[in-house]
Amino acid sequence: MDDIKISNLYNLDETIAKDIFEGVTYPWEVLPKISDFIKEFGKTLDANEYEQKGENIWIAKTAKVAPTASITGPAIIGKNAEVRHCAFIRGNAIVGENSVVGNSTELKNVILFNNVQVPHYNYVGDSILGYKSHMGAGSITSNVKSDKKLVIVKNGEEKIETGLKKFGAMIGDNVEVGCGSVLNPGTVIGKNTNIYPLSSVRGVVSENSIYKKQGEIAEKI
Repeated sequence: MDDIKISNLYNLDETIAKDIFEGVTYPWEVLPKISDFIKEFGKTLDANEYEQKGENIWIAKTAKVAPTASITGPAIIGKNAEVRHCAFIRGNAIVGENSVVGNSTELKNVILFNNVQVPHYNYVGDSILGYKSHMGAGSITSNVKSDKKLVIVKNGEEKIETGLKKFGAMIGDNVEVGCGSVLNPGTVIGKNTNIYPLSSVRGVVSENSIYKKQGEIAEKI
């Protein structure tokens, strides 16, 4: 499953959290490390560029945060990011530079790379969103299986046991997720892929694809 390795999904130069990916192969391996990483890394941020706002919360001075937004630490809000009206950041969240967290969007245990947009009524939990990825209005990551069993990443007949009960989606760079879509637990979407609106996605979707529905995936030309 080389196509779902970190090196094939993400440009690590486009995240302040680059170091968290050292020594691991698959992106979901960093999910249990996000909280501790933020607590330690936050202390190293330049006080001229970031302001500490409460316990384990660092917000770039150039970021725009609506007064109605709720942010619980540990969290880092990057330079020129925008956190809009009634956004709900529940902790263990890194919001990249120039990213948008929209109205009524909820984040929990996530890394958003730079220039990510989750702008309208999105839920993103236990997930990693790559550079310039975008989730359309109402699209969400489902991060717990209905039977509460541990999540397995499936790519055809290949399977990888993650050992994680909570695992939303690993979304590669430049991915477009259509409005109203649900990314089921253990979803991995390769870079430069488009997901049709109202899709229910599970398993691995290859890079440079157009996902129309389960079993109908076209190659981008």
